[in-house]
Amino acid sequence: MKGLDIKVRDLVKVHHTGKIEVQALRGLNLDIHSGELVSIIGPSGSGKTTLLNIIGGLDKATAGTVTVGEKAVTSFSVRQLVDYRRKVVGHIFQNLNLIPTLSAKENIEFSMVASGVARGERKQRVQDLLNTVGLADRADHKPEELSGGEQQRIAIASALANDAPVLLADEPTGELDTANARIIVEFLVKVNRELGKTIIMVTHDPSVARASDRILRIEDGEIKTALAPSEVIGQGHEKAVSYVDQIKARITEITTELEQLDKDFKSDKISGDDYVTKRQSLKHIKDSLKEELSSMGVLPP
Repeated sequence: MKGLDIKVRDLVKVHHTGKIEVQALRGLNLDIHSGELVSIIGPSGSGKTTLLNIIGGLDKATAGTVTVGEKAVTSFSVRQLVDYRRKVVGHIFQNLNLIPTLSAKENIEFSMVASGVARGERKQRVQDLLNTVGLADRADHKPEELSGGEQQRIAIASALANDAPVLLADEPTGELDTANARIIVEFLVKVNRELGKTIIMVTHDPSVARASDRILRIEDGEIKTALAPSEVIGQGHEKAVSYVDQIKARITEITTELEQLDKDFKSDKISGDDYVTKRQSLKHIKDSLKEELSSMGVLPP
């Protein structure tokens, strides 16, 4: 099945931890066209995985709408969400979610069993997918008997088992070495180009993001920038530093905000509770931004 359009409007997600309220998404808007391969980048805690989980029907929005094709996912009942996850979206996780006691072919077949696909059709589909990912000779091996790259290819085959039009990949290369990461990215590009699937990929790796048609940067729960692949710094590249510069600029802004917050508290302009909540939130964002720079081999300011 070919890909679907995805529209996100005014999306809000609020998490509560005790008295502390954390707004993971702040009225986020997003349009992805059918058959696009889009990467979502941004610092840890910026809302990337939360956005992916809401689009994928794994989490509920606090407010706003997500429309996939012609269906308003944010209005689905629990039963509708189960059907949606089985037929419309394929999930590819960093931790793979393979069942350790099942073989490679059984892991691929598993989601089709849950969807009621006939046995004969399942067997043929499994064989086709094993051939597609180049692992037909590893069909009877359990996950622990496969390399990290092979496991991820089986996970992608599993996500494709029900011919879902939308694939959501959360850090699909996060645990892989450079060589295996390149194989996985090339395979996702192949799936996108040859099968026309809509793919959204969350990644911390700029070199992975550059394989996309379009790159969207999330910061503080909002889409801040749309970048062309050439504008994102890659491993071993010194050009296209706009993303790095933007992160550094935001760290400087937050440092200024923290200084002003301290002054407001000392002059009794805000209460102690508000001061603690706002300071924790800003500090968390700043630390995440520094972590993002460090992961790219850039020294934080």
